[in-house]
Amino acid sequence: MGRDVPALVFTREDRRRYRDKTQSCLDAFARMLRESRFEADRPQVGLEIELNLVDDSGLPAHRNTDVLAAIADPAWATELGRFNLEINIPPRGLTSGGPDAWEKEIRDALNHAEARANEVGAHLIMIGILPTLRLSDVGEHALSENPRYHLLNEQVFAARGEDLRIALDGVERLRAYADTITPEAACTSTQFHLQVSPEDFPHYWNAAQAIAGVQVALAANAPFLFGKELWRETRIPLFEQATDTRPEEFKVQGVRPRVWFGERWITSVFDLFEENQRYFPALLPLCEDEDPHETLEAGDIPELAELTLHNGTIYRWNRPVYAVAHGKPHLRVENRVLPAGPTVADILANGAFYYGLTRALVDEERPVWSRMSFAAAEENLHTAARHGIDASLYWPGMGEVPAAELVLRRLLPLAHKGLEAVGMDAAWREPLLGVVEHRCVTGRNGATWQSEMFHHLDDTLHSHRHESLRRMTRQYMDYMHMNAPAHTWPVD
Repeated sequence: MGRDVPALVFTREDRRRYRDKTQSCLDAFARMLRESRFEADRPQVGLEIELNLVDDSGLPAHRNTDVLAAIADPAWATELGRFNLEINIPPRGLTSGGPDAWEKEIRDALNHAEARANEVGAHLIMIGILPTLRLSDVGEHALSENPRYHLLNEQVFAARGEDLRIALDGVERLRAYADTITPEAACTSTQFHLQVSPEDFPHYWNAAQAIAGVQVALAANAPFLFGKELWRETRIPLFEQATDTRPEEFKVQGVRPRVWFGERWITSVFDLFEENQRYFPALLPLCEDEDPHETLEAGDIPELAELTLHNGTIYRWNRPVYAVAHGKPHLRVENRVLPAGPTVADILANGAFYYGLTRALVDEERPVWSRMSFAAAEENLHTAARHGIDASLYWPGMGEVPAAELVLRRLLPLAHKGLEAVGMDAAWREPLLGVVEHRCVTGRNGATWQSEMFHHLDDTLHSHRHESLRRMTRQYMDYMHMNAPAHTWPVD
């Protein structure tokens, strides 16, 4: 969501000045690219996980302020909804210490947070959308206390001029309206970061876009919303609709949405930041005192605060990130397509597949994005969100092919090759990518288990469906803590 902001009322002058400052930042960024000022010698990876808070019954717990105070760790932060938290796992080299060390670090952090949350009557759950969430749980009362969320809410609705409409047709049909952006809080994700050089950035971003649909098909984990069974990864269309600042007339005119796949392959990271500045009006026009050109002339590195804040209010599924760490600027691809969970084992398998496959695709002599239309990549994303691991996706040289077959025949060997290229030996690769392989062989992932378990309980209990969803959620949490990959979870 970007940095913290105070409660403000914006004027026309604020918006004009912010536009000028954003353009100044963009010009400074272009100069930095020309002068090769970026850190690229020690590339690192990073991870963010968004989680839901529930009570002992598996129902949403609006307690993030209390839980954060109990955890008392700066790695944890609020998210949009009072029933959300986010953890930022420290960046690391992809092969530093091996996957076992990374898994232990993540599990230790989550277990510590769970123990502290228990002290205030809450539990953590990693899941794309909390199945027990109801529309009544996402009103204005659900907004986190941080002023930036309230300010963002005001600006989105000022731009829209009308309530949000949520319309989804999947296994069942959902029609709902909301007068706040809090339905967005239902969407909890896993975000993989990959630091790359400016020269390599467009290749990695294009590769990430090309495989976004495959990622979602393999890892879908959000089949329920507000008591309805919808898409296998309902989080994708919900996020697109819940953060849409356009009234219907603007959609018809072709105005671009703020949750955006994009519209073309790129040749420079500059393309993405320039599109942000050209196409999207400011939601949070806050200006800092820094003059980025004066900072560059003094031999220092500018923060580019206006550019990065604006970038944080445009929700690309693969977002460019500019940041300054230890006095050096760097660039990252932030991969945002995946849901949270189901387990740490699943998350690390997803990460290994993503990092390995993108590296292999970047190394190919004839890039996949030169053989695949951008529209096909976008269509793959939405097809995968609708059908999950049962989706059929387009891939160059194969045509329309079942996602599991595509991964087993073509993409999994590439992921192995990519991880080997970055120095990950077979003893590390096999267990991680083996999880992905077995998902494909069994045709099962988190969304599959949720749907099957819900229907099993519904047929067995003959109770209200919300009770079946609640019991399914409780069982999900038990398996989540066991850390066995979701394709192994029984339905009984």
